[in-house]
Amino acid sequence: MSTRHAMLRLRARLYTHIRAFFEARDVLEVETPILSRAGNTDPNIASFALEFSGPQQAGPRQRWLRTSPEFALKRLLAEGLGDCYELGRVFRNGEAGGRHNPEFTLLEWYRVGWDQHRLCEETIALVVEAMALVGRAPSSVRKVDFATLYREAFGFDPHTADVESLRAALGAIAIDPAGLEREDWLDLLMTHRLQPTFAPDAITVVHDWPATQCALARVRPAAAAGAPPVAERFELYLGPLELANGYHELNDATEQRQRFERDLALRRRRGEVLPPIDEALLAALPGLPDCAGVALGIDRLLMALGSTPRIAEVLAFEFARA
Repeated sequence: MSTRHAMLRLRARLYTHIRAFFEARDVLEVETPILSRAGNTDPNIASFALEFSGPQQAGPRQRWLRTSPEFALKRLLAEGLGDCYELGRVFRNGEAGGRHNPEFTLLEWYRVGWDQHRLCEETIALVVEAMALVGRAPSSVRKVDFATLYREAFGFDPHTADVESLRAALGAIAIDPAGLEREDWLDLLMTHRLQPTFAPDAITVVHDWPATQCALARVRPAAAAGAPPVAERFELYLGPLELANGYHELNDATEQRQRFERDLALRRRRGEVLPPIDEALLAALPGLPDCAGVALGIDRLLMALGSTPRIAEVLAFEFARA
């Protein structure tokens, strides 16, 4: 119990530091709704839904707990609010285990006029300062593009490799292939083969992801003949733990709607719940300024700072004891 209490105190210190970090940079803290009339269409994320019992004029009775404050923050950006961040609770159904809890704390922020590379540098700076709270510093900082990382480890181009090559690269790791598509195998290689090789206290940033894994990021056209388009996206890891996911944000509502529809088509094939598309976000996107945004998992960061593989060690009470 003393270890868990120590981590709660470290969490409080980290929150204080985060707020000072952004105040010094003139980034505004905001709070956005936790309940929404729209859900997250991402096929790999499950949303919690609940029923509102109040007046009909308040809108749809079914509401969704947010999986991220992203959509609401983008609506504020489109209104002209400027650089902003939110530090708060988010919810994802079905995620409970050593590294996951159905409710957790996310830090998400947006910088107007920045691209993903500049935002990546600020994310690294925040993580380095957080490490200093426990008297540590990164053993190394490496930025590597997605294709180079996979070529080094597996000897193939992840943009063009077929599914059989991806499955074979997992080696002796047994995975049930039912319902898995090419992008799932790429993700499994990252989580099962690559992340475990990242050295403790090393910061690794992986950028230029496949365009098929763009989510809400812009896609950059091929730089040369025969080269693939890539998503202007980065992920940051501290040791083997994924901490942050950042984008040069897409502001094309037509393209974003098509991506949401593709998500729902995949969910339909899998027999999964079909959350409603966030029409308020799509209506706001034409006004979204050129910007970059990133989400950083606070609980994962605390796990790294506390050198623990168990998320329960950094929470007051994990899901099983909530």
